[in-house]
Amino acid sequence: MPSLFESAPFALWQLLALAVVVVCASGASVYLVRKHVAAASDGLPDAVFWDVFAGLAIVAPAVILPALAAPWAGLLLGVLAVAAAAASYFWTPKVFSRSEARRISRDIAASNEAAAARHRRALARWQRYELDPAHSIDYPAMSDPRQPETAALIRAMKAAEQLRGGTDAGYAPAVDRLEQALAEAEQAAGVGQDTPARPAGLSRVDPAKG
Repeated sequence: MPSLFESAPFALWQLLALAVVVVCASGASVYLVRKHVAAASDGLPDAVFWDVFAGLAIVAPAVILPALAAPWAGLLLGVLAVAAAAASYFWTPKVFSRSEARRISRDIAASNEAAAARHRRALARWQRYELDPAHSIDYPAMSDPRQPETAALIRAMKAAEQLRGGTDAGYAPAVDRLEQALAEAEQAAGVGQDTPARPAGLSRVDPAKG
């Protein structure tokens, strides 16, 4: 039985090599075009032209030259080129979506890590009003939930604590609100105004007795 490749001026492995080149070049060109178009804010970037040019510079010779020797080979390679381009066109949005999801996840993780450090500092800053007798005496409002600012601070602490240690994008904004609520509570309690905050363990000295 005569082989299909007996009349062709190239071997089967050569045809397979051309097929690989055509598929890869077509798919890669479409992928790069869609990537650069998606990244452009307005209009088509110059990179799109070079993506198309490079793809055609590879695919066209790989299809046309074999077609001159064996039309069926050129037809087969052309069909492969079109199929690879179409598959790449419909497949690349999923790739972009997964890449964007991974990027967002990394950004959230980095943001939450920085927020966790700020969270610890804010809690340490608040705890001195609970644990240090001197600060408790000087600023009793910081421990009084009847004060509106202190009540808001307690709510902010609970909200931040609920999101702590997770991957929720709302954790960093919750820590922002906690820091803001702490600053407002300190301002309402007069911290840094009448009596300066002192290191833990120090008590107020009466000037009349000093």
